[in-house]
Amino acid sequence: MIENKNKANAISFYRMAFNGDPETAVKLYVGERYIQHNPVVEDGPEGFIRYFNRMKKEYPEKSVSFLRSVVEGNLVALHTHQVWPGNEEYITMDFFRFDEKGKIVEHWDSIQLMPKESSNNNGMC
Repeated sequence: MIENKNKANAISFYRMAFNGDPETAVKLYVGERYIQHNPVVEDGPEGFIRYFNRMKKEYPEKSVSFLRSVVEGNLVALHTHQVWPGNEEYITMDFFRFDEKGKIVEHWDSIQLMPKESSNNNGMC
């Protein structure tokens, strides 16, 4: 099923780029056009590669774990937990749109620093 393949590809793409190989991630998973909605990342595949190469150099000890993934049609949503140097923890929601060839062509995300205190015991993970 194409939806399961898109979900697996979104996770592989994210993991590969986050862990320091954005060139291969783009080569394997990105379509002819890549639309970026994150305001700190340039549009297009080259901007994506530059951003993640910079992150690899500046923050080599960062890590990511995948908490949930949801697929609807050609959209995949990933809920992640990231730990950065200094034990800063973030929760992210990333959305990827795939083209008819199964390639990523658009990305949106929302990133939130995990608060030290919460009004409930449910956590963000």
